[in-house]
Amino acid sequence: MGGELLFGDVAELIRNTVHPRDIDEVPYIGLEHIEEGTLKLGGYGSSKDVDSAKSAFHEGDILFGKLRPYFRKVIRAPFDGVCSTDIWVIRSKNGVDQDYLYYWMAAEDFVEFATSGSEGTRMPRAKWEYVSRFNRSKLDITEQRAIAHILGTLDDKIELNRQMAQTLESIARAIFKSWFVDFDPVKAKMEGKQPEGMTEEIAALFPDRLVDSELGMIPEGWASGKFSDISENIRINIRKDAINPNDCYIGLEHIPRKSLFLNNWGIGADVTSNKHRFLRYDLLFGKLRPYFHKIIIAPFNGICSTDILVIRSLEPHWYSLMTLGLSQESVVDNVTNQSEGTRMPRTNWNQVGSQPIVIPSKKVAIAFDALILPMLQRVVEMAHENRHLSELRDTLLPRLISGKIRVNQPEDAAA
Repeated sequence: MGGELLFGDVAELIRNTVHPRDIDEVPYIGLEHIEEGTLKLGGYGSSKDVDSAKSAFHEGDILFGKLRPYFRKVIRAPFDGVCSTDIWVIRSKNGVDQDYLYYWMAAEDFVEFATSGSEGTRMPRAKWEYVSRFNRSKLDITEQRAIAHILGTLDDKIELNRQMAQTLESIARAIFKSWFVDFDPVKAKMEGKQPEGMTEEIAALFPDRLVDSELGMIPEGWASGKFSDISENIRINIRKDAINPNDCYIGLEHIPRKSLFLNNWGIGADVTSNKHRFLRYDLLFGKLRPYFHKIIIAPFNGICSTDILVIRSLEPHWYSLMTLGLSQESVVDNVTNQSEGTRMPRTNWNQVGSQPIVIPSKKVAIAFDALILPMLQRVVEMAHENRHLSELRDTLLPRLISGKIRVNQPEDAAA
């Protein structure tokens, strides 16, 4: 190690502006798709849904949110696409490892430096000319790659957990749809067949005919109801001055779209207004702009924004039915259509709780919960594991990237 590297000497700002109408459809990444502080992409859109000039990027490019840089919205592009012009597209140069440069930019000291040189009060933007002056100790390429490997291994495990959580959620949703939307077990019995994928004991819980109801044809003995029949909105308000600084805090900004898996959260010390209390495993339903589909399982006891509904099942056996039912696309679409307000539509418990649901027998609900609850519990466990892994990465990152911790066997780590 010797000397220093200036950011402007090792990073190239890619200025490839395109108009969506002039290109084939590709993925689109806006600032709203990049999670705050997690170094993860929470979703993406399509270029056909945007109508202004964008920046083109390639897989592996570094995307850095220059608008309000203190949000630490930094990712590596997982594919080719276009992004908001409020996102820098960056590639390494002069022999610096691209993955090392990514962690260089993800470090808090770089984010703080970019923030300190931002222009604008309400909507500050980082300035390239300013951040180009940021410097680090010069490390040889072998050590750069070793550092990127160590940090990347933690990120790979975080991503693996996320993918596993998505898989478990997809399996749970498929079973929910089969049992309570398509009524596959009932239809199989109507045809004299054994329902697939279930034991004879569970199959025996399902009726063998459908009957007419106000919700259409439903299994005999089941009821037409609404979600307020099986769940309730918990309203436990807490004043700002009564909040413990160490309380875990969830705001809408922490909740990903279309996933029950929570990746990130804040603390009570950052809270500036009154909040709601919730318990572990409560369902948190974002009521502001519900079309964003921000619904998650609470992984701990904590506090949340008052723009989030705290929902709890009336009986334990209704829990999995409530969780998967309320987070269906069709329910979110209905709630969105009923929301009040044009620019910032909000829903409420009356609208959410009144959404229709076919209510099965108690025995079917118990069987479903016994099958699904372990999957949802595993999703919560992986949220905690990812939090610990992220904290470990963010603890090691500044020490490795600055050279305070040296990699003694870079040839092994970089293999």
